Amino acid sequence: MTQIETRQPLVMRWRELPRRAIRATKEGPVAWFMPNACAVNGHAADGPFDFGVAVQRLIADIAVRCVEFQHIDVSRILVTVAQARGSGRHGLQARVTPLRFANGAMTRQRRGVPYHIQRYFLGDVEFLYVMTFLLPRFLEQDFDAKLVTLFHELYHIGPAFDGDLRRHAGRYHHHSHCKRNYDEAMVHHARQYLASRPNPSFHAFLRLNFAQLEARHGSIVGVVVPRPKMIPLFSPQAPK
Repeated sequence: MTQIETRQPLVMRWRELPRRAIRATKEGPVAWFMPNACAVNGHAADGPFDFGVAVQRLIADIAVRCVEFQHIDVSRILVTVAQARGSGRHGLQARVTPLRFANGAMTRQRRGVPYHIQRYFLGDVEFLYVMTFLLPRFLEQDFDAKLVTLFHELYHIGPAFDGDLRRHAGRYHHHSHCKRNYDEAMVHHARQYLASRPNPSFHAFLRLNFAQLEARHGSIVGVVVPRPKMIPLFSPQAPK
């Protein structure tokens, strides 16, 4: 076996997470309703809206209130954003990328080659999951759909919280054998959370679309990092 030379680092470490503003698409919606929107000297009063921070606060509250999600440690979930290419509401809304393999393993074999997934750190804190939202697309759903989408992604996180995804029996081990039942279960979890009467400030941002948030705050920013990659550590030696 010979080690593969790769330009991709095995460890990504930041002292401060890189953030950038997400732009609206040309065909995006109009901010027909802008609660508390006002400007001082041409600038939005509230300043840029940090989407990731808002999502983390909401996840932390869900983990406290919902028994099914109490295994979640929000400090080890890196919430990121990505620019959606189109203006439509349909398509990928969000995804969770695990930073470990099955049972929390650091490497796995594929065709005799060991693969290592990149490790992400903020200072000394290592993330176990990367949760990414496609904007503006995600924010163009209605409130219920946004909340259900969030629960959908959170439920993918393995109950051991070891960096692996939740695995169901059968062929479709990430969504179970019946997607309809999976979706209905996420609706139940979302309704159960709202029935616990959480502080409205935690989920208020989900009641606004992209244009409304942008009009209120001037811009919407979020963490943008490369998607984690699986890196081969060795390759079979070429025959002589």
